This record gives sequence, C-alpha cells and structure tokens, in this order.
Amino acid sequence: MLSVDSILSKVAETGKKHIILQTPEGLIRAAVQIIPDLVHAGYTVTLSGDPCYGACDLVQYLDADTVLVHIGHAPVEQRENVIYELYQQDFNLEQILLSLPHLTERRIGLVTTVQHVHMLPAVQEILKTKGYETVLGDPTKRTPYAGQVLGCSFGGARRDVREILYIGTGVFHALGVHLATGARVIACDPYMMSCEEVTARPFLTKRFSLIERAKEADRYGIIVSTKSGQERMALAKQLMELHTNTILLSMKEVTPDQLLNIGLPCYVNTACPRLAYDDQPRFHAPVLSPQEFQIVCGVRTWDEYAIDEIL
Repeated sequence: MLSVDSILSKVAETGKKHIILQTPEGLIRAAVQIIPDLVHAGYTVTLSGDPCYGACDLVQYLDADTVLVHIGHAPVEQRENVIYELYQQDFNLEQILLSLPHLTERRIGLVTTVQHVHMLPAVQEILKTKGYETVLGDPTKRTPYAGQVLGCSFGGARRDVREILYIGTGVFHALGVHLATGARVIACDPYMMSCEEVTARPFLTKRFSLIERAKEADRYGIIVSTKSGQERMALAKQLMELHTNTILLSMKEVTPDQLLNIGLPCYVNTACPRLAYDDQPRFHAPVLSPQEFQIVCGVRTWDEYAIDEIL
C-alpha cells in the first residue's frame, strides 16, 4: 500500500501547497485512493493521467508552489521539487528455494528491480543458510540501491561472479543482465513460482534478422527523446556521423502510428532502450539500438554485439 504518512512528511519539508501525483499505470488507482487524505491535510492535488514509464519520464512543468510526488520508481536524475515514493512489494521467501536446483556456483550475484530491493537482505540470509555466498552490485547513478537493475541500466549487476540470480517477474531484465555481464543468469519469479536459465539465442536471432533487413534501408531516422531522463542528443549526433543519409527526429512518445506517419524505412532509437526491443513487433519498420546501427554501418562487428543501456 501507499504510505500517506510518508508522502505527507516529505511534502511538508518542501513547504509546497500543491502536489502533482505521478504513477505508472498499474498504480494510478491506488493514487486516486489517497487523494482525499492529501486534500484533508490541506493540499491541493493534481493527478497526472498521462502514461508514465519510469523515473525517466517525469512531469516536466512545475510552478513555484508545486511539488511532484513520483510513485513507484527510484530517481535516475536529480531534479528540484521532486519526491520519489517507492512502492515496495513483498514475496514469499520460500519461493527463492526453487532456484537452488538451477544454481551451479556457490558464489552468486543477486539482482532485482526497485520494488523488491528491500527484500534482498532477507534473500541473502536464506541463501546463506543453504551454503551460498551472495554478492550485490554497487549503487549507480541510475540505480541507487545495491543489487537494483533497470530495463535500461544493468550496472548494479556488474560484479566479479560467473552466475547471477535475478528475482522478479518476466525475463527481460534477466536477459539484459545476461547480455550486459556475460554471466549465467537464473530468473526466479516468486509470484509464478518458476525458475529458468535465461538464454539469449532467440533474442539475438531476431535482432540479427532485423539488422540484415535494416541494411537495405536508404534513410535512417535517429530518434531523440524529449524526456529529460531519456535524452541522449550527444549519442544521436555521433550516430548521424556514421551515415550520410540520416534524419534527426525529436519525439516525446514513440508510437507505431507516429513512425508509420513519418514513413522512413528504418529508425535508430536513442530514447528508452526497451522501445527497440520490446515494441519491435508493433513497428512497421526496423527500430535499431545504437549498437545495432553501428553494426549496420560497419563500425562494430556482430561479435561485439551489446545491449543498449543508459548509464
């Protein structure tokens, strides 16, 4: 549950009287429920109804008497008058034992997403009782908690280990950890009560096919995000120097309809890295990562393939 007391305490320290609440879509109804309490405490409240995909996607305009309360994510950038309120989710620690038959090392890395980082010390203790030494990656600029990873940043997984246990739902983060570190990765989903070793082969096969298709394009749109936590203009300009026929595209939201309307045969994404990977089936044309475009342009070999990260 969201802690109204925690939010009120943090807001009181700012001296602001107007609160903008921003949440990912999965938490927006929970935010609706706490608005009466905030109003009762003497604040005016606005709920942002726009899609929000992370702390890289903050509400941009704040007037002098406004504080933004961003719920569900840890900070990836420093901005004035922004409060980050985590949404912690517990899980049954016994489910972690499902991973033991899959582990081949006694010294392993341990990673998860921000809603579960508070559980990592307890996970370490239960694994210690089974004879495992666990190592947490150091906090980074975009992942301020030890052992935390994002879908766009895997610095928290980079430790001197040959095997890593990822705890969370889905396999995208685990796949990113595997590609970013080269370690063997076991994905443990404590809600679905499942564990599996992550393999990159299906992913890489699809991306290789996409790269070959992209080589046939005669023009490339280089996408730059206007979102402050995703903007990589310097990288976009470097990519434009690799090919004589590129167009710089400034975009807030990258959608299939927008790209179809622009009508280019291929795009290169410097916005949220997950757009190129997760959303590719929705796009009419190849959407490459910067590293994949470098392969197209011959300045990177396929053997040097790397997953895109914002560091």
